[in-house]
Amino acid sequence: MTYDTIIKGGRWFDGTGAPSAVRHLGLRGGRVAAVSAEPLDEAGCPEVVDATGRWVMPGMVDIHTHYDVEVLEGPALEESLRHGVTTILLGSCSLSTVHVDAVDAGDLFGRVEAIPRQHVIRSVGAHKTWRSAEEYVAALESLPLGPNLASFIGHSDMRAATMGLDRATRDDVRPTRSELDRMERMLTEALDAGFVGMSAQQLLFDKLDGDLCRSRTLPSTYAKGHEMRRLRDVLRRRGRALQAGPDATHPHTIVTQALGSIGLWRNPLKTSLLSAADIKAIPFIIHLMRLLGGVVNRLGADFRWQHLPVPFEVYADGIDLVIFEEFGSGAAALHLQEKLARDELMRDPAYRARFRKDYESKYGPRVWHRDFFDAEVVECPDASVVGKSFGQVGVERGGAHPVDAFLDLVLEHGTALRWRTTISNHRPKILQRMAQTPSIQMGFSDAGAHLRNMAFYNFGLRLLKHVHDAEKAGKPFLGVEQAVHRLTGELAEWYDLDAGHLRVGDRADLVVVDPERLDASLEEYAESPVDQYGGLSRMVNRNDATVPLVMVGGRTVWRDGRAADVLGRERTGRFLRAGQSAVDPLPASGADSLPSAS
Repeated sequence: MTYDTIIKGGRWFDGTGAPSAVRHLGLRGGRVAAVSAEPLDEAGCPEVVDATGRWVMPGMVDIHTHYDVEVLEGPALEESLRHGVTTILLGSCSLSTVHVDAVDAGDLFGRVEAIPRQHVIRSVGAHKTWRSAEEYVAALESLPLGPNLASFIGHSDMRAATMGLDRATRDDVRPTRSELDRMERMLTEALDAGFVGMSAQQLLFDKLDGDLCRSRTLPSTYAKGHEMRRLRDVLRRRGRALQAGPDATHPHTIVTQALGSIGLWRNPLKTSLLSAADIKAIPFIIHLMRLLGGVVNRLGADFRWQHLPVPFEVYADGIDLVIFEEFGSGAAALHLQEKLARDELMRDPAYRARFRKDYESKYGPRVWHRDFFDAEVVECPDASVVGKSFGQVGVERGGAHPVDAFLDLVLEHGTALRWRTTISNHRPKILQRMAQTPSIQMGFSDAGAHLRNMAFYNFGLRLLKHVHDAEKAGKPFLGVEQAVHRLTGELAEWYDLDAGHLRVGDRADLVVVDPERLDASLEEYAESPVDQYGGLSRMVNRNDATVPLVMVGGRTVWRDGRAADVLGRERTGRFLRAGQSAVDPLPASGADSLPSAS
């Protein structure tokens, strides 16, 4: 037997959580053709990779991204691919581009996901040829995709396209019977096309961009019980997933969503809820989240929390950060598009008093800890404030209130003032417990969104580092095999995708990891311009030595810190339809398909 590629001598993980072992892999026709304890015959094989001392594992699955716009002009999606992510889910947070027009897409994505609105409009307007979910899939597959894609259909997308964005974002308007029928048909057609499910949103600080409906919440937040029940019933009957964001200001909605997953006399509703986080502002809430997930699943639910398994550190230029949307004075500033108007508002003593009141309100559901002593300036034309918190700057300026110190610096320097804070996931021991919790899924990278605010493209590698470091210290909390499973096969199985495994017959989507380079470089940030967004400098991760090789469909797409020639020129990835294998599995050819002692 000849192979297209042989990867020899690496520590092989199959993505199931089974014991790892040193194995030799033979790839042929885009699939794994052999997994052998003995060396494979290299005669006639055009590519042989020596993986000695390295890990060979399935490509990782990223279940929560906002690449819906970027993929149209940058289908290589190399910022995720270079970190070993080979399957990416689009359509999160009720947002997709399947049905809305270009302008509505700009209003939906621009402010919520901090993707420049004008570029959303241009990109969707230039590329949109599809009118249905099936045509959308065909359009994606006509692109030179780097990784594999799968997708949710966004409820806000369907609602805005059916009702019009204005009617879809009015509290006193309900969809007509025919409009409900149309949304149900849209969802059914998307599931027929292989979408993994529907994403919805109840979070009230996700605001629209543009002029027509500016600062209204997303269309999905206006849906009432009858509308959501009809759509959930479709998902339940088809065994597909609901991704939902609960209204954090009304905690009972979280419990309602979790209880709604329980099946009883019918199928459970697969529910993936945003987001399990160890929030600084409410340190006890993570324990309640874990408890809720465990209880409802014991009662017959199929419920998962999405979770970013690393500290949630965010950066901001001036006041441009989504956390300010969660309280009135912050949202008031972000509502204003013109800098002059914003500056005038921030100078107003009455506005400042209102901001101080919001800042000092530390009770009730919230995401941001509202502590300017825990917010560090990292760049500023005034070098004297760099490395200091806004609270410290206030103290040094005659005891000014931290809010006034912050607003003064924003007025003086605008977006040239760059600062950071950690909102959640700051306690390593709690992160370890979350990584062990069955009702928690590893994900929520938000890749492709908040381009100036955060970079978690390598979140999977950072989880592996945490696990590997604990193992080396003699204090393991999760086996490496289990960690790989949580990032790969577990997710692919739950969303019913042909991904996440590396056994005979499986897709040859794989990553080679150098465990010696699971080091501090994973926690560093860099910046890189995004050509399709006018050269906007995006926060990224750069730890190429950790990932010497990435393959999609048996083809090398990333090697030794550089993109392969095929990336962005030829299609290596494909749209993975839920419930369907891309091709029939290859025969085992008499090779090992199960690990044993090396």
